[in-house]
Amino acid sequence: MYHNQNSFSFFCNKVLPLFIAVMSCGMLVMAQRDTTKTQSINITSSYKPVLRNAVKINFSGTQLEADTNRSVRGYNIPSQNLFYAYQPISLKPLALQQDSNLYLGGRNFVKAGFGSYTTPFVSAGLSFGDGKTSLVNVYGHYTGSKGDIRNQDFTELAVKATGSYFTPKNEIYASADVSRKDFYFYGYDHFLYDPKKEDIRQQFQEFNVSAGIRNTVANDYGINYNPQVRVGFFTNTDRLTETTFGFTLPVEKKFGEKILAKLELQGDFTGYSTRNQASNRSFNNDVLQLSPSIVYSVPRFTINAGIIPVWDNGQFRYLPNIYAEGQLQEKVFLIQAGWVGRIVKNTFGNLSKINPYLAIMNNQANTRETELYGGIKASIGKHFTFSAKAGLVTYSNFPIFINDYSGGADGRQFVVRHEPSMNNFRIHGDLSFISQDKFTATAGLNLNGYTGMDVNDKAWNTIPMEFTGALRWWAFKRVMLKGDFYMFGGGKYLDKGNSSMSFKGGSDLSAGAEFKINRQFSAFLDVNNIFGNKYERWHQYEVYGLNLLGGIIIHF
Repeated sequence: MYHNQNSFSFFCNKVLPLFIAVMSCGMLVMAQRDTTKTQSINITSSYKPVLRNAVKINFSGTQLEADTNRSVRGYNIPSQNLFYAYQPISLKPLALQQDSNLYLGGRNFVKAGFGSYTTPFVSAGLSFGDGKTSLVNVYGHYTGSKGDIRNQDFTELAVKATGSYFTPKNEIYASADVSRKDFYFYGYDHFLYDPKKEDIRQQFQEFNVSAGIRNTVANDYGINYNPQVRVGFFTNTDRLTETTFGFTLPVEKKFGEKILAKLELQGDFTGYSTRNQASNRSFNNDVLQLSPSIVYSVPRFTINAGIIPVWDNGQFRYLPNIYAEGQLQEKVFLIQAGWVGRIVKNTFGNLSKINPYLAIMNNQANTRETELYGGIKASIGKHFTFSAKAGLVTYSNFPIFINDYSGGADGRQFVVRHEPSMNNFRIHGDLSFISQDKFTATAGLNLNGYTGMDVNDKAWNTIPMEFTGALRWWAFKRVMLKGDFYMFGGGKYLDKGNSSMSFKGGSDLSAGAEFKINRQFSAFLDVNNIFGNKYERWHQYEVYGLNLLGGIIIHF
């Protein structure tokens, strides 16, 4: 209780005045005359049809990106541009692919299908507004399955809405999403244990809302702003509740043509509580940081210099924020280097998106990481691009997942151990070939070398290697063919006898086709995990084998 009062007092006395001050500055700026256009980010849904840009190098600065924390359905192929500073994405039992964005004939759609493992699938997207004064997108989906292994079942229902209202100088935007996932802890020895299904059921419910305002044209003072607020709720079957309030208050001002001053205040406050027979706890997990920096930019060279003071659950830290990039040949070859840091929130909700088979947590320690890196980006001809990056990452309180065998437990749940200190030398590379809108092929590789652990002998259940590949090909006027490949190398885990063991890793090849019948109707067929590899990403949890999904898409 003392910690809760402390956090609340800190928020009221320190955070709230800063929030009001920055919001006031933003409102004053909105009243000024705008003269030049600045960068803006348009909210779009996953189904909004877009044209692919021509092949080019992105010359923007590359800081460490925050954890995506997105809910991933199936063994979705990771984005080829992401450089995973953290754990790989979660592999779910059923290998369903993401929607392909092939919604021809209209911006509203309904997609429905059925597949093996008793898999219904329904998704729908609606778009309202003219896109100039207002825009609202609504997307939802439902899916489920029943596997060959007893209790290898799951269902998922999710709905998300985003909207924007445009004034001559600003965009006011908001979003809301709600989801529910039901699955079971089926990763136990089915010859030794026979639990009741209701005793191993896990359910996640999540609700998030956010809102913000950004200027779409620059004012007379050259100031850009984009304040945002967000509130989230996360619960599970064990009467666990996480409530999160966060805000981001960024302000930028340009001085001349070469210097940009940036200031951003971020707050992320989470309250965690459990009320059940096994656990009755409550505590807070609060992070507040200030990010001032100066950007110096001239043709073919940019440098960002800054420092990030962070308040992490009562402890003050300073993180670096220094990176630079230069073009050796304009729009053809780029080199990058940097020393950057960040805090990763390790809430139960965030960690469950990595490993959904978690036991109730007794504490939460956030991960502090810094990275010293260098890399290149290049474009060859009109169609081919590639990039490579190598970096040394230092972690504090890195979360490691271990099967729980304590007190005679069967290992179906995972506990989280926080490694106080650990290093990772990692290498990332990706390449792509894009031929207008007819053919796209991408590939990415991540290599991780974890060393220097203080407490754990190994970085248990981490992945040393990931390879991804994807292609989309308009083979004919009305037919698009697609393929996705994912492969990972096996890491180490602890068995019931506390011995170090290796899991084999796995590979997953999927293919599909979409057929445009007319402007209103399309058909699709997906064949997932073609080789039927029933590998384990998490020890004791075997994935589904070969599965098919087919159906129709209605456009209107």
